[in-house]
Amino acid sequence: MRFELFVATRYLRAKRRQAFIGIITAISIAGVAAGVASLIVALAINNGFRQDLQTRLLGSTSHISLLRVESDGIRDWHPLLDKLSKEPHVVAAAPAIYEQVLISRGPRARGAVLKGMLPQYERKVSDLLQTVNMGSAEALDEQSASATTAESAPNGATAREGARATQESTQALSTQTPDDLAGVAQRVAAMPPIILGKDLADGVGATVGSVVLVTSPQGELTPFGMVPKYIRFRVAGVFNSGFYDYDSSWAFIRLADAQELFGLGDVVSVIQFKIDDIYQAGDVGRELEQAADAASGRRGFMTTNWMEQNKPLFRALKLERVVTFITIGLIVFVAALNILISLTMMVMEKTKDIAVLISMGTKKGQIRRVFIAQGVLIGVIGTAIGLVLGYAISYAGGHYHFISLSPEVYSIDYVPFVPRAMDGVITALVSIGISFIATIYPSWSAARILPAEALRYE
Repeated sequence: MRFELFVATRYLRAKRRQAFIGIITAISIAGVAAGVASLIVALAINNGFRQDLQTRLLGSTSHISLLRVESDGIRDWHPLLDKLSKEPHVVAAAPAIYEQVLISRGPRARGAVLKGMLPQYERKVSDLLQTVNMGSAEALDEQSASATTAESAPNGATAREGARATQESTQALSTQTPDDLAGVAQRVAAMPPIILGKDLADGVGATVGSVVLVTSPQGELTPFGMVPKYIRFRVAGVFNSGFYDYDSSWAFIRLADAQELFGLGDVVSVIQFKIDDIYQAGDVGRELEQAADAASGRRGFMTTNWMEQNKPLFRALKLERVVTFITIGLIVFVAALNILISLTMMVMEKTKDIAVLISMGTKKGQIRRVFIAQGVLIGVIGTAIGLVLGYAISYAGGHYHFISLSPEVYSIDYVPFVPRAMDGVITALVSIGISFIATIYPSWSAARILPAEALRYE
C-alpha cells in the first residue's frame, strides 16, 4: 500500500477529538450512496418505460414502410411483394391501404385513419390485431364473397369486383321487409366488418355489433356533381393498443373493402416489412428502395421506418433521461459539498500532524495526495453502497412489481424496472469524479501549511 493511501485510511479510521467531523464524513458517505442509488433506480424506471413503450410501439407498427413518392399507389403489388419478401433481413411483408375517412353513427362522427389489410399477412408484421379485447378480429379472416371472387377470378380481375359482389349480396338482402327482425339481422351480418380503436368507438358510441357509416372524401362523379362515397360497416371488434393515437383514430377493414370504398382497383398504398434487426431499418430501407425500383421497372419508391416515424417521441424520452440524471445528480453534488467541508475540517484538525510529516521529509505533493485519496475513498465507499442498494431495489421492483399503476391511464399495471450495467458505470464515474473535484481545495490548503508556523508554540 502506498504511503498516501495508508495515511488516508488511518485518518478515516482514527478516533477524532471532534466527533462532528466523523458525523459529517458519515453523512457524506450516506449522501453519495443515496444519490447513486436514486440515479440507478430512476434510470432503471426510465429504461423500463422506454423499453415497454418501444416493445408495444414495434408491435403496433411495421419496421419499414415502402410507398410511392407521388402517392399514386403501388400497382402489380403481388409479384413485388413476393420479390421483396425474399430480400436479406426481411422477415415478413404485408400490403396495406391507408386513407382518411369520416366514421359516424347517428349524430356522432369522428375523423379516422382507415387501414385496409390482409389479416394473414398483417399478423406477421404487426400485433395490433392481437390487441382486440372486445369482439374478435377473426371476422376479417372470413372468406367473404369478395375474397372468394378475387381468388377464383382469372388473371386481370381485381379485388374491386369481388367487393362489389359483397355489396350486391347486401342489396339483395335489403329487399326483405324492413320490419322483419331476421332480415335486419341478416343484413347486418352481411355488412363488411370493421375493427375500431377503443377511444374511437367510444367517440362515436359504437360497440360490437353496431353499424357505422364510413364516408370517403374521395367521392364519385355523378350527374349531380361530386358525391361522397360511403359504405356501412358492422363493428366486429374493438382494439386497445395502449397508444392514444392509434386507439382514438384508427380502424381496420379488409383490403378488398378498402379498394372498393376508395375506388382504387387492385392497388395498395404501402407495403410494410418486418426485419430481423430493428436498428438496421435505415440501411435495409434503402436496399428495399433499390430492389423495388429494379423489380417494378420504374423509379419513385421511398421508405420510412419506425425510428423516423417516432423520432419526436424517443427524443422526448432521451431529454427526460438527461433531465432526470441532472436533477437527481444534484444529490451527489450536495454530498460532495459535505466531503469538502469534512476534509477542510480534517486539515484544520491535523495541522500539527501535517507539519510533522513535512518536517520529516514528506513532500507537498504527497500531502495533497493524502487528502485527495481520503476524499476519493469516501466517494468510492458511498458509490459502492449506492450501486448495491440501487441495483437491489431495481431488481426487487422488476421482479416483484411492488409499485402498481392504473392500467386505464398508463396501459401497464406496474412500474417497470430495467437496470443497465452501463448506467452503473457512468453513475460511478460521475460520482467519483465529483468526489475528486471536492478534494482539490482541502488538499491544496494542506500542502500550503508551513511547519515552523504550525509548531511554533509546541
